[in-house]
Amino acid sequence: MINHLQKNPQWKNMVVVVTYDENGGFWDHVAPPKGDRFGPGSRIPVLIISPWAKKGFVDHTQYDTTSILRFITKRFNLRR
Repeated sequence: MINHLQKNPQWKNMVVVVTYDENGGFWDHVAPPKGDRFGPGSRIPVLIISPWAKKGFVDHTQYDTTSILRFITKRFNLRR
C-alpha cells in the first residue's frame, strides 16, 4: 500500500500514520509507563511514513495518542 502511495503525484504532500495496540503494550520490550488510579500505562508504537519524515529517526518522547489528531487539526487549520 505504501509503495502504491509513493507512486502517486500527491506523495510529496502525504503523511501516513501507522499505529497499533497489541494488548496495551504489555508485551513490549520495555515496561509500560507508571500507572495511575486507572491502572498501568501503555506504550502504543507509531510509524510516521512521509517524504517529510527524518530517515532513520527514532523519537523516544512519550506522546498521548491524541497528538495524532492535534497534528491533523493544526496542519489543516481545522476547528476544534
